[in-house]
Amino acid sequence: MSLRPPVSEKDHIQGNPNASIELVQYGDYQCPYCWKAYPIVKRLQASLGDNLKFIFRNFPLTKVHPHAKIASLASEAAALQHKYWEMHDMLYEQHKDLRYEAILSYAIGLGLDLDLFEKDIKSSVLEEKVDGDFLGGLRSGVNATPTFFINGEKYTESWEENNLLDHLWTSNLV
Repeated sequence: MSLRPPVSEKDHIQGNPNASIELVQYGDYQCPYCWKAYPIVKRLQASLGDNLKFIFRNFPLTKVHPHAKIASLASEAAALQHKYWEMHDMLYEQHKDLRYEAILSYAIGLGLDLDLFEKDIKSSVLEEKVDGDFLGGLRSGVNATPTFFINGEKYTESWEENNLLDHLWTSNLV
């Protein structure tokens, strides 16, 4: 399956925007499998350097993860203060506590304007962004988290440990 919609300026991109490898992850901040994937993605970024651009899209599975949506909204609210990736990392590193009160303490720790953050986290614009990511995931065939796309195509093999990196090397993408 192909990625729909393709990566655009609406996405949060980490790494070289002109990299030969585009890795998109649909994830849920409360998902235990996403917690396991987080350090793997970090290692991929370290290994591949300028050859990789990473994009994270929200796919909160709210029926099984009651704090997933507020965490997604928190990352988007932090983005409005130019701290998206810092909040993204904080949410995964502090994944055991994603209650609203804890998220507010993370925002303070990141030096965010708390009044603005609290206003933004409740914004319908951010709700639409998170819902848009989710609907795009459904159109792209995402039915679990994490789900990865490499250069616009759904990656269906194991993402654990070195499998993803090995796939990138053997596919001559690097």
